Amino acid sequence: MSGTTPDREGAPARRRGRPPRTESGDTRDRILTVAREEFSERGYEKTSVRGIAKAAGVDSALVHHYFGTKEQVFEAAVAVAFAPALHAPDAVGAGPLDGIGERLTRFFFGIWENPTTRAPLLAIVRSAVDNETAAAVLRRLIASQLLRRIAGQLEPPDAELRAELAAAQLMGCVMLRYVIKMEPMASADLEQIIARAAPVVQGHLTGA
Repeated sequence: MSGTTPDREGAPARRRGRPPRTESGDTRDRILTVAREEFSERGYEKTSVRGIAKAAGVDSALVHHYFGTKEQVFEAAVAVAFAPALHAPDAVGAGPLDGIGERLTRFFFGIWENPTTRAPLLAIVRSAVDNETAAAVLRRLIASQLLRRIAGQLEPPDAELRAELAAAQLMGCVMLRYVIKMEPMASADLEQIIARAAPVVQGHLTGA
């Protein structure tokens, strides 16, 4: 016998964990939204697939059906939350190289200053700090989707290293301003921060 049982009309019942044919098309999006909230509130370690499923009002098998393992759920949540930042290479390439540092710095802080995009990014950073699996997911995304694309617009040698150094400068600012909230960095005027950070980012990217 197969693993399905007939329904009242004689048609095979759906397999456990698979959505019915009439399942709303936004079930996957709802699970993903809840997953981001769970990872944000609890961190990677304390978040479980079962907890995500319960909060989303679905069976945990359905979460596995759409996304796979907990790590894969986190990766999907990260990809959506990180999506605005993936436009950074476009901002970098939108003008001459002598202005690349300011364009990247301004774009980067623009994302973090927006509460809508800041909240899920904070969840990602906090999870990555606390858990190596989460950190590995974030590294893969940043390396493949962001830094390599930026490095591809730079002159050799050491383009990838210089892109990483620029990212390290900006992420250090993020940690102090938005995560640790250290003063005076946390409440400093944004234009003042950009004016000070952009030349350093420029130096890393182009040596100018």
